Amino acid sequence: MVEASLRCWLLCVLLLYLAQAQVYTPIHQAGYCASYDECGKNPELSGSLAQLSNISCLSNTPARHITGQHLDLLQRVCPRLYTGLNTTYACCSSKQLEALELSLAITKALLTRCPACSDNFVSLHCQNTCSPNQSLFINVTRVSQVAAGQPPAVLAYQAFYQRSFAERAYDSCSNVRIPAAASLAVGTMCGVYGSALCNAQRWLNFQGDTSNGLAPLEINFYLLDSSQVPGDGIQLLNSEIMGCNESQGIDSPACSCQDCASACPVIAHPQPLDATFLQGRMVGALALVTILCSVFVVFVTFLVQPRLAHCRDKGKAEGPGVHTGFFERLSFTTHKLLRHFFQAWGTWVASWPLTVLGLSIAVVLGLAGGLASVELTTDPVELWSAPNSQARREKEFHDEHFGPFFRTNQAILAAPGRDSYVYDSLLLGPKNFSGVLSPDLLLELLELQERLRQLQVWSPEEQRNISLRDICYAPLNPHNASLSDCCVNSLLQYFQNNRSRLLLTANQTLMGQSSQVDWRDHFLYCVNAPLTFKDGTALGLSCMADYGAPVFPFLAVGGYKGKDYSEAEALIMTFSLNNYPSGDPRLAQVKLWESGFLKEMQAFQRRTAGTFQVTFMAERSLEDEINRTTGEDLPIFATSYIVIFLYIALALGSYSSRGRVLVDSKVTLGLGGVAVVLGAVMAAMGFFSYLGFPSSLVILQVVPFLVLAVGTDNIFIFVLEYQRLPRKPGERREEHIGRTLGHVGPSMLLCSLSEATCFFLGMLTPMPAVRTFAMTSGLAVVLDFLLQMTAFVALLSLDSKRQEASRLDVCCCHRAEQAPPPSPREGLLLRFFRQVYVPVLLHQVTRVVVLVLFLALFGVGLYYMFHITVGLNQELALPKDSYLLDYFLFLNRYFEVGVPVYFVTTAGYNFSSMAGMNGICSSAGCDSYSLTQKIQYATEFPEESYLAIPASSWVDDFIDWLTPSSCCRLYAFGPNKDEFCPSTSSSLSCSKSCISFTLGPVRPSVEEFHKYLPRFLSDPPNINCPKGGLAAYSTSVNISLDGEILASRFMAYHTTLKNSQDYTEALRAARALAANITASLRKVPGTDPAFEVFPYTVTNVFYEQYLTIIPEGLFMLSLCLVPTFVVCCLLLGMDLRSGILNLFSIVMILVDTVGFMALWGISYNAVSLINLVTAVGISVEFVSHITRSFAISIKPTRLERAKEATIIMGSAVFSGVAMTNLPGILVLGLAKAQLIQIFFFRLNLLITLLGLLHGLVFLPVVLSYLGPDVNRALVLEQKQAEVAAMAKEAIVKENSYSTHPSLTHTASNVHVNESFEHDVKDASDVDSSLPNSQQVL
Repeated sequence: MVEASLRCWLLCVLLLYLAQAQVYTPIHQAGYCASYDECGKNPELSGSLAQLSNISCLSNTPARHITGQHLDLLQRVCPRLYTGLNTTYACCSSKQLEALELSLAITKALLTRCPACSDNFVSLHCQNTCSPNQSLFINVTRVSQVAAGQPPAVLAYQAFYQRSFAERAYDSCSNVRIPAAASLAVGTMCGVYGSALCNAQRWLNFQGDTSNGLAPLEINFYLLDSSQVPGDGIQLLNSEIMGCNESQGIDSPACSCQDCASACPVIAHPQPLDATFLQGRMVGALALVTILCSVFVVFVTFLVQPRLAHCRDKGKAEGPGVHTGFFERLSFTTHKLLRHFFQAWGTWVASWPLTVLGLSIAVVLGLAGGLASVELTTDPVELWSAPNSQARREKEFHDEHFGPFFRTNQAILAAPGRDSYVYDSLLLGPKNFSGVLSPDLLLELLELQERLRQLQVWSPEEQRNISLRDICYAPLNPHNASLSDCCVNSLLQYFQNNRSRLLLTANQTLMGQSSQVDWRDHFLYCVNAPLTFKDGTALGLSCMADYGAPVFPFLAVGGYKGKDYSEAEALIMTFSLNNYPSGDPRLAQVKLWESGFLKEMQAFQRRTAGTFQVTFMAERSLEDEINRTTGEDLPIFATSYIVIFLYIALALGSYSSRGRVLVDSKVTLGLGGVAVVLGAVMAAMGFFSYLGFPSSLVILQVVPFLVLAVGTDNIFIFVLEYQRLPRKPGERREEHIGRTLGHVGPSMLLCSLSEATCFFLGMLTPMPAVRTFAMTSGLAVVLDFLLQMTAFVALLSLDSKRQEASRLDVCCCHRAEQAPPPSPREGLLLRFFRQVYVPVLLHQVTRVVVLVLFLALFGVGLYYMFHITVGLNQELALPKDSYLLDYFLFLNRYFEVGVPVYFVTTAGYNFSSMAGMNGICSSAGCDSYSLTQKIQYATEFPEESYLAIPASSWVDDFIDWLTPSSCCRLYAFGPNKDEFCPSTSSSLSCSKSCISFTLGPVRPSVEEFHKYLPRFLSDPPNINCPKGGLAAYSTSVNISLDGEILASRFMAYHTTLKNSQDYTEALRAARALAANITASLRKVPGTDPAFEVFPYTVTNVFYEQYLTIIPEGLFMLSLCLVPTFVVCCLLLGMDLRSGILNLFSIVMILVDTVGFMALWGISYNAVSLINLVTAVGISVEFVSHITRSFAISIKPTRLERAKEATIIMGSAVFSGVAMTNLPGILVLGLAKAQLIQIFFFRLNLLITLLGLLHGLVFLPVVLSYLGPDVNRALVLEQKQAEVAAMAKEAIVKENSYSTHPSLTHTASNVHVNESFEHDVKDASDVDSSLPNSQQVL
């Protein structure tokens, strides 16, 4: 109702205006003209963008009969006005037709990809200029006498259209795209309203607006309903309009879906890609739960069933004697062989300590010498992307054919303290403007931008200043760029970075309303129509950047909603620089300029702290910040190591009295043990350096921690066993050390071999950083074990000799004065374990509670394991005080479009054939499911495809460029006849089209394709030919010397990607789309079967790993678990029960660790995978020593054996693994780098605590219930040893009393290590509680 009333009111105003206006068109009758022929230039216009057509002469006379060449010209330019050879009349002369054809060429170049739109647009202007019934809908309102003797020239007229006719014409053009600009053509033909606010009325008004620099006279369009009659004989124009989805025959197909929504097929809403990890056809999570639960049931059945059978047979009588089975004898033989070997080896090494130590040092120094040539890899691509991975191959292909992606230096500025305001725009009415869009702030930004443009940085290598023009990306002049050629995108480019233009104001009258227009009106115009060469305001400014390209609003402002660009909360300024391969000296120049950019931005940030919130980044920033935080955190790592070293040095000592503290301390031995560990790490790194394998910061940070945890555990077990095990009467020091090594050496071998095998199997992973880590760790563990068996045994021998001689630790040259002999006291930790911890832990009630709690913990861990986040956000690689954190925050908050994505084609596709072009393009005549059309379909579903803007297509623009217009032309005569004529040339001889006129879609022949494609790629776009391909496509097509297209690319844009999950899913979706396109294009005749299309984004190499990191991680961790089971079984003589318990404890630690990672916000990625592999190694230390100690114990019951193993080995594991790791890990909590805090502090703390709990709480309880039976072969050996020892002792006593009845044993010169023999006995010194032949074992 309101709309109808408004239209009625407008009609009344129009009729009143017609009544009062001077009548220049008195006759409104069919067959009459309103104007005819040309009357020169419009005297009111000057400074147009292109040469304007002459205006027509006033002539309200009958239409002229058209014949001959005039008729042919009319048929070519305005085919819809042609009615036959003898029946065609028109109101335009030949000159007018020629001028009309020339003036329409620019617009047709934008619209020709949709024939219906192009024809309808031409038909509109043909009707206005040439219709034989012109006077029916045209009313001249203003004329001028341009020259004497001529009729008056028409300066303005009114055009009356039926609204439905105009809207049908507009609808046919409303979706026509400009591929190079990834925008709609109507955006450039609707002025300030752009494509978003455009409609039929505004579209026509722009065409009749002389302020646009293209219209030669003023036209006022009136769109009325059929029921509305203007009066005075005027009738509404309602001629033929073709729908964009309608075909006019084989020679004029319907417009494509990309240009015509009604031509689109029905595309079903795609299902989101399933990112679920699958194991076969089963969901990976379900499969993993099923496997774990099944294995758990099998293990429990295997472990429990014999216990139940034993309970059933408990009352049955057993035969006399101890009967040993095959596996018991095998286990006993294995144990005996290893014990004798290590005992003999330890005795020999302890006998020659200096020789062994010297050889060990020589070997370590020889291997560590490779560190002199170590290559430290810091490039994230080399670290985390496998050289043969798909993403690396795609990156190498892209960089080889197109060069590296240009470097970005960007600043984002916000002014939250500024209030928004309302600006009453003459063009658009009241508009809300944010506070950051204030003239003083824009002037500040302009000053900053100009300082950066003029920035020069001295290069010592080049001995000259490096300026922006030396290194900038200049799309229109790449070889000899000036400052104005450099690609700098910001809001200020709407004013060509000119202060005067920014401050320019002008008075303007629009629809009877006068007002002053300023930079805000121009800004509103440009954000809606960025391709405008002259705005529709009285300012008359261009929106094009000074380097010749449009600046799209999402590159200039951010933080707006929808299309309300004036409400943007941030200003964006971007400098694009050339990129070069690593090692190219020009790359150093670029980085040097970037360092100057960062300094300027830091100074600007400090100076404008109260005005702007400034965030910024350079391409080098991420690497710089990672290197900075690495340097700043080195003292943290050093402190962590020092804390560990001090603990080891102090904790190894056994202090019996205050007077012997300096003698009994083990500082030298502890530091020697640390040196052994670090020597192993350095030797491993040096060895691989000799072989040419690069190292990384991950190795420097993780491997020493890992080997320290493994190595110091063995050191503690060895030293504590030596202190605990008493020396036998008459036993030499060397034999004592050998006997000690015989006791603990097999356990040390078990853990080291399991860990080394685990790490070496980890080399099967494709990730370079993980593979290098596994390789170095495996060799370091092996070398650490070997050095412990050699160098550390020698050090212990020397230290024991020093201690026996009562010499001071460290200062061994000095002997202690009156040092009392050591008293046999057990350590506090061992006493705590024996008297407090073990009795409480292995109490009947406590054991049940522990089992229930740990099984519940396992269930919780299993549940949350499947809720862990996969990925690594780049913010985590930065310290908490990094300026890049604010930049990433602003980037996610204010950027409205994601990163560009290229769909790259490889060699083997015949672009020059008609089928080849139709398989790629998206204009009329192209395949409905071509490459660019499929990408267009994908953008309709951004939540599934992660694509926001369709791909630009050089094939489409090349076809449009070839279409007869002002673009591809040849010299028709003169010395350059038939040669290419640039679109910038205004020579009259440039009148021949490159290819012949055709009624159907333009497709060049093979010869024409290869001839003109290089011309297209070198043709700069301009007002005469906006389709020139130099700026958009010069680097998008790689052509061989023989003309073959080796590679090409089509650029689209992702949606805003805010975290690693978005990037990963965007890659997954893009690859699925590319695979679909590849399958279609391979069906095109002549296509190589190896041809493919792949998506390329600079981030793909970082996020590809997350597509497969779950199955790869499971595979790798499973491989690591295998040796922990196999080695345990083998070294314990095929003791399956011990191997299963060992394995299940480690699996529980892993599952619980991953579950708590999810709870503590630790994501799963390559860094955490490295730590999980480390967790397997550390878990082996927590459980294997105790499992073996239990397996070789000969206590009669499982409970007693669990107690003995926990007291002896549990205390050593606690002091050697947990207390070695925990102090160093806690110090890492002070690190600035979030990566270290999360993946080294948090994750290693989890691993250590969970390993400690499972190894010292859960495992002893499980062993007390389900541990292996006592090895009867070991019992038999012990009984035989006891009998032999008792017989020997009786003989010695008998001989002693008979020979020296009063002799007292003093042995003052022999050190006897009493220790606490009476409290805890070794396997070879068991008390009288041994089972006899009638006891149940």
